[in-house]
Order: sequence, then structure tokens, then C-alpha cells
Amino acid sequence: MILVTTTPSVDGYVITNYQGIVFGEVVAGVNMFRDIGASLRNVFGGRSQGYEEELTNARNEAIAEMQQRAEAMGAHAVVGVDIDYEVLGADGSMLMVTASGTAVQLARKG
Repeated sequence: MILVTTTPSVDGYVITNYQGIVFGEVVAGVNMFRDIGASLRNVFGGRSQGYEEELTNARNEAIAEMQQRAEAMGAHAVVGVDIDYEVLGADGSMLMVTASGTAVQLARKG
């Protein structure tokens, strides 16, 4: 599995080659029943477990897609990772999660 980190380097390793920028994108629809539950929680307070699960799943899928693309480039890791979230659609019913970073090859420090 490709190492993923938000830092610009990996402790104990030196970057030997920059393979390029990689992305993972996921667009997920939001369930109507979760919307109703979230609306009620907005009125009465509390957390929206359905939305939190959807967000977690979309983020994990975006990271996994980014890892697969980095691996296809021959990378050992993705550094400088950033995760972005965007609401799409006229009624805000779609969630887009984008993971991006730099695919690199590594070697152990001497």
C-alpha cells in the first residue's frame, strides 16, 4: 500500500524522484432520509451520523483512488496530501471529495 502523508517528507527516507501530482475524486449523492434526519437535528441539535458516515466513506474512497493512481506511476508514497470538500447540484444533494498530493519515490536515508 502507498504511504499517504500531509507532510512534505517521510521521516527516515529521502525523496529520490517526483512522479507528479495525483488526484482522487469522489462525487456521492446524499440520501433523502439522511437529509430529513439532518434537518431535524439542525432544529433540535445533535450530530448527523448519516452525513458523517457518508463523508468518511467519500474521503476514504478519494484517498484510495489517489493511492491507486500513485502506485500506477511507480510511486512509493504521496506527500503533501490535501483533502477538499465541495457541495454540488442545484439543491446541494451531491458531495464531492478530492484528495491530492505529490507522488514520490523514496529511499532509506543512509
